[in-house]
Amino acid sequence: MDASFFGGTFGALFGALKAVGIILSIAIWIYVGFAFQTIAKKLKYKKDWLAWVPVARWALIPILAKKHWAWVFMFLVPIANFIFLIIWMWHIYEARKYHGALSLVFIAAFIPFLSMFAMIANLIIIGIVAWRDK
Repeated sequence: MDASFFGGTFGALFGALKAVGIILSIAIWIYVGFAFQTIAKKLKYKKDWLAWVPVARWALIPILAKKHWAWVFMFLVPIANFIFLIIWMWHIYEARKYHGALSLVFIAAFIPFLSMFAMIANLIIIGIVAWRDK
């Protein structure tokens, strides 16, 4: 076999995987945007369009948890950002009449073999909280 065959084949495979990753990332961005916009509407926040602005989406999380928007700067502190995200999502889930402990699924993201399942579970939970009324 020619060395260029392997380079071309693996290059094409890498390119295809990269394209799938980009498409999947865009799809997740859109899904989360719709979900947070819906949650903001149902919690009667007037600026629900912030769910579509990249940095403002992070500011929307403490706002929906009934905190001041300036708390978003906690996302710059390495360990605190994770802790505050769980706390704020807990409050958001409770405001939507769901059990706040659902936010603890984020912790599974640090367990090596569970991280992918935790990401999928978080997407499902956010969707349920957004579109299913209790």
